[in-house]
Amino acid sequence: MTDFPPQRRIPATYMRGGTSKGVFFRLQDLPPEAQAPGPARDALLLRVIGSPDPYGKHTDGMGGATSSTSKCVIIAPASVPDHDVDYLYGQVSIDSAFVDWSGNCGNLSTAVGPFAIANGFLPAGRIPDNGTVTVRIWQANIGKTILAHVPITDGQVQETGDFEVDGVTFPAAEIVLEFLDPSDDEGDGGSMFPTGNLIDELEVPGIGTMQSTMITAGIPTVFVNADALGYDGTELQPAINDDKTALAKLEAIRVAGALRMGLIKTPEEAATRQHTPKVAFVAPPKAYVASSGKTIAADAIDLNVRALSMGKLHHAMMGTASVAIATAAAVPGTLVNLAAGGGQRDAVRFGHPSGTLRVGASVQHVDGQWMVTRAVMSRSARVLMEGWVRVPQD
Repeated sequence: MTDFPPQRRIPATYMRGGTSKGVFFRLQDLPPEAQAPGPARDALLLRVIGSPDPYGKHTDGMGGATSSTSKCVIIAPASVPDHDVDYLYGQVSIDSAFVDWSGNCGNLSTAVGPFAIANGFLPAGRIPDNGTVTVRIWQANIGKTILAHVPITDGQVQETGDFEVDGVTFPAAEIVLEFLDPSDDEGDGGSMFPTGNLIDELEVPGIGTMQSTMITAGIPTVFVNADALGYDGTELQPAINDDKTALAKLEAIRVAGALRMGLIKTPEEAATRQHTPKVAFVAPPKAYVASSGKTIAADAIDLNVRALSMGKLHHAMMGTASVAIATAAAVPGTLVNLAAGGGQRDAVRFGHPSGTLRVGASVQHVDGQWMVTRAVMSRSARVLMEGWVRVPQD
């Protein structure tokens, strides 16, 4: 009889942040071989989530078999001055043995502040009896600062409340996030518009040429017009995710955009960079019925946006893509700005499959280039479970 070793028990917290959820770890709690980047860490997180899963269910892991729920976060003491924690995010592929470290998760960013406070990363003197504490987060994937304004009651993180987020079933306490200097300088040109243009003619092999706005604020994103794809921007998940031809076309746009932005050098590299860039399509405001059954009136929004994450239409909107939307909407002349009616604007409310979201951004035009100084949005977060996650020692 073969002798099988017992499972490992690793301290972990299962948290919801915004419209995502993931498994949170303190760096020092990981097995020694997984405390540094590399194959051992990736293998551990894949097994925690339950990937790769050819059944696409994550039955034997903590994942939820969607891009919103196949996530892991590692929190460590800050490695840079004037910050409280380092936050490292891993997007775990569902059907392949792959963890994408190329970008941030804006939704799970909401849960980092509460986790840091609850796990002693902030000195006790910083925590008021009642009020708000600002957690300075170093987003280690992209080297950016996030400020999380976390409510405190009786010296503890306030999780319950009446703040509602479309795409989240129950209300909770509001957490305000500020993304400072959120433009990612990766790619060509060192600009948040890596091609140097607000609108490009993007040539997509096998499909043709279409207008596109490519931006790196929040997360690298390729925006196209919904009508160029035969859509009106009110689509819900089944209309896209059940259409393999549509998904293949949108992936081709994503690959063409990644090449044009200088994020990859060959189309083949896109398979190892599934998390970024995102592809999204925009349209002027139009009424629709959200996935919850709620009617979204055209006069309640500035535009409609639908975005894909890990090859599927997202059920709501990624937080980082929301930063991209806010920034692009603030710059006159982008496809996002034009869909919202054009002109100067420092905030937009957009429609997504689950409802609406209001986001804001501050931009400046300096020396012929657009710069974004900050983006702001409100989300919520809470602990779902805490204790130990168990992982076979193979």
